[in-house]
Amino acid sequence: MVRWGGLRRLSPISREWGFDRGRPIDRYYIERYLAAHAADVRGQVLEIDTDAYTRAFGGDRVERAHVLRLSPGRGATIVGDLADGEGIPSDAFDCVILTQTLQLIFDVHGALETLHRILKPGGVLLLTVPGITKTRDGSWHVQWLFTSASLRRSLGEVFGDSQVEVEAWGNVLAATAFLHGVAEEELSAAELEYQDPDYEVLLLARVRKPESPT
Repeated sequence: MVRWGGLRRLSPISREWGFDRGRPIDRYYIERYLAAHAADVRGQVLEIDTDAYTRAFGGDRVERAHVLRLSPGRGATIVGDLADGEGIPSDAFDCVILTQTLQLIFDVHGALETLHRILKPGGVLLLTVPGITKTRDGSWHVQWLFTSASLRRSLGEVFGDSQVEVEAWGNVLAATAFLHGVAEEELSAAELEYQDPDYEVLLLARVRKPESPT
């Protein structure tokens, strides 16, 4: 018999992703990935809703931090929607940081076409999406869930397969903890870093826009 202990429950331990207990588990993976690719965060950098990761990982390499939001305010420097791209300049950014956003956009292909258009030739997209996750939080709803295979194919159709690198991080313990809103601090580094390809908690991609049209 399985000893369920505190997990034998019909409601999660936290509905706040673990923010009320520490740092959410997905942030552990996101920030490790951005740290590993910090050299890409340079020049003109676009981030969604905030410039926190641009500042944290770009440092002096960043010439200007741009913030894209759907509506004005809260530090927005560009107002627009990735789905149609209106109001977002073309060939403008050396790096786009897009964390935990693509899954909220119904027109995924439109958003990826916009990302391709707004990156400078040679520019880099650093993207993360959840694999295993809850699907609603307040006013927003997840439109799509990805696997490493579907994310790689979607990105490859727009940027070219050779320009796409996709990783999947997670395991059954990390997935269970994330769904319950258990915080990073409540698991060990070894537990978080063990990778089981059958349990994709977080998908991470580095995508480069070719120097010349493909």
